[in-house]
Amino acid sequence: MSTFVKICGLTTAADVSAAVAAGADAVGFVFAESPRRVSVDTAIEIAREVPDSVIRVAVMRHPTPAEWRDVATGFAPDWLQTEAADFAALDDIAAGQRMPVYRDAPGLDIEGLYREDRALFEAPVSGAGQRADWDAAARLSAATRLVLAGGLDATNVGDAIVKVRPWGVDVSSGVERRRGVKDPEKIAAFVAAVRALES
Repeated sequence: MSTFVKICGLTTAADVSAAVAAGADAVGFVFAESPRRVSVDTAIEIAREVPDSVIRVAVMRHPTPAEWRDVATGFAPDWLQTEAADFAALDDIAAGQRMPVYRDAPGLDIEGLYREDRALFEAPVSGAGQRADWDAAARLSAATRLVLAGGLDATNVGDAIVKVRPWGVDVSSGVERRRGVKDPEKIAAFVAAVRALES
């Protein structure tokens, strides 16, 4: 089975082109506080050439209904990725558009995660290279389509997939030359490392 690959925190058209050329299944655009944050107008511009086969993900954190409406109507992403609890306050999000985030931290709502069709399991802090607990992730991935994030790069993603058996993997800082600046060679190497396990 092919592993779903998302390259997150893209800020330029060159980043997006590199992710698409490498064979990523999804590209993520951050609308939350982050060195990778983009405006709606920037996201529209840099995602212009993304083919329909690649999922465009809006990455937010605790958006207000108004903030989500601005992104939804302006950028019109395929999926919204935000904290699982955030969805209760947001309207007009179909089940297929949800990518709820569950964090490897005290108070993890395991039962809530098990009810999700798919979920992203993340380290306590996003985009900082922190690794989630792979043992916990392996248990969770047996119950839902789990996307593993946190501390992944081309050197360890193969081991992560073998241990966790996730439905997908998500990377941001692990494909950067410096914080917030993507490296096309690292993007290509990351996707290649995932696909090497499928051959």
